[in-house]
Amino acid sequence: MDGFSDHGLSEDSFGQAKGGISSFDAFPKTKKTYLTQGRNSSAWTVTLILTCVYLSWSEIARWFAGSTTQTFSVEKGVSHDLQINLDIVVAMNCGDLHVNMQDAAGDRTLAGELLRKDPTSWSQWGKGKGIHKLGEGDDGLPGWEELWDVHDQLGAAKKKKKFPKTPKLRGTQDSCRIYGSLDGNKVQGDFHITARGHGYMEFGEHLDHTTFNFSHQINELSFGPYYPNLQNPLDSTVATTPDNFYKFQYYLSIVPTIYTDDASLLPLLESVNRNSKHPAKNVFHSSHAIKTNQYAATSQSHPVGENYVPGIFVKFDIEPVMLTIAEEWGGFFALCVRLVNVISGVMVAGGWAWQMFEWAMEVYGRRNRNRGNSQGMLGGYASKEKMSFD
Repeated sequence: MDGFSDHGLSEDSFGQAKGGISSFDAFPKTKKTYLTQGRNSSAWTVTLILTCVYLSWSEIARWFAGSTTQTFSVEKGVSHDLQINLDIVVAMNCGDLHVNMQDAAGDRTLAGELLRKDPTSWSQWGKGKGIHKLGEGDDGLPGWEELWDVHDQLGAAKKKKKFPKTPKLRGTQDSCRIYGSLDGNKVQGDFHITARGHGYMEFGEHLDHTTFNFSHQINELSFGPYYPNLQNPLDSTVATTPDNFYKFQYYLSIVPTIYTDDASLLPLLESVNRNSKHPAKNVFHSSHAIKTNQYAATSQSHPVGENYVPGIFVKFDIEPVMLTIAEEWGGFFALCVRLVNVISGVMVAGGWAWQMFEWAMEVYGRRNRNRGNSQGMLGGYASKEKMSFD
């Protein structure tokens, strides 16, 4: 032992200090000479930690946002009335326009007497944010998925419910703003805006054809309770034409819709929808649920001859289904369970991946060593150089 034993030294004395804090260690440690240093896994550990943080944050954000479910069912409620909310600007004088509504039941409503008409100038419109043509551009017809955000819909329904005032007239009076709400039957029908003396027999009221201009801007067109901040397909749309005889035709498919952010209210909402005289009917006007009508819109507008009636025609049909859009949140305990599953899953999978990586590198290293040297009969390694014998 090169004199180590003469000085009271032995192999056990190396790698382990006597006295101090280490003397209180109850668990024996392996000698450093018997340890082989592995590959540095600090970068892999940091990667796993960042992955856990990202996935955990995603779970927490999803929990805060909640999950949205859409359910279609047969319309079981009995309702005979349907409110129509209209706010439209037509590039003609108010005295030259007629507004009428007729439904499949044969009832005709002189909408022009129920709606308000304010003189205005066409140059004052069409400049607002979000004004677009139906179905054109990125701000065109919204998809159904944009109408499924319950939080946004409920928030919009809480805002003011009045038609805005007509801007003070500036410039030439050449247009008419028609706005207000109408009560009709909950059946298929249409309402239309035509020129004075056209479409209906009115003695002595014939209007010069050169004054026809049915270019228009729809600020609001909705069905049911008036929620001006709810987005509808025809809201903020503009349509123009240089032709005097032009027929704008819109076809609407209306779907009664219930929005709620409390899934536990669904049985009550269904009961109230079946019975309009239910004692809890005000639940649809609360901060947790509203009932409205969404619709899909298509347009088939085109020029017409002088033997046809030009104007703006809106035909609507009510679908016999009810769309219920509910947003709900899971419990805090369920969130904790998901977080534990995510973190443990990442750690376990990361450990397996690292072990497989080390095994692959070990196999690769052995193959490289075997290629460089070949093992001899006695366990030694034969040199690649030719051996010479005396």
